[in-house]
Amino acid sequence: MKPGLLEARTDEERAALIEEGRVLFAQSCTFFYASQKIDQLPPVAGPEIAFCGRSNVGKSSIINALTNQKSLARVSNTPGRTKQLNFFNLGDRLTIVDMPGYGYAQASKSVKEDWQGLMFDYLRGRPTLRRVILLMDGRIETKKTDLQAMHLLRDAAVPYQVVLTKADDVKPAKLAARQAEVEEVLRKQPGAFPLILTTSSETGLGLDLLRAELATLAEDAPAA
Repeated sequence: MKPGLLEARTDEERAALIEEGRVLFAQSCTFFYASQKIDQLPPVAGPEIAFCGRSNVGKSSIINALTNQKSLARVSNTPGRTKQLNFFNLGDRLTIVDMPGYGYAQASKSVKEDWQGLMFDYLRGRPTLRRVILLMDGRIETKKTDLQAMHLLRDAAVPYQVVLTKADDVKPAKLAARQAEVEEVLRKQPGAFPLILTTSSETGLGLDLLRAELATLAEDAPAA
């Protein structure tokens, strides 16, 4: 695995990582597969990064913002709409996976169980899965379902990184308190990547850093 932002020691190293991320996410990104069952997954190929989080945390919005597209991932105002794993090919160097949301109270119990089963089976059985990006709302406290997702990731032995969303809708003092709260939560969670990123799909805050971090997990660019 290539060194990421935590390992960068100088401004020049961070700038190089950010540029690598910009170049990667300037590549074409296209939807290529959807799966509602574990036996319908696409063949194992290159590295995969999966995005998960509570319903309406902004998974689709942040995928669209990262890839500079408006409708690559479907954005819905109806919580719980995404009920499958959606796969996107980024420049033949990285696969982005949009996972079903969790924590939607109005979803039927059977559907919630199906989603959790599909999620866990995918997480523990996908050898090319490099990291899960666990999106958490920057405006509200950590929910019980977020902790359950962390435990699910722990049990699946998958490294994950927390990314706070919707930072544009939070006053600075409250956002700082939210970041501190998440840091405290993660100290008790094995498997959590120590670097928390704070983002906004509306303003672009933090997206350059997230692109840079994901670029360290991608296939190397082909030689010129």
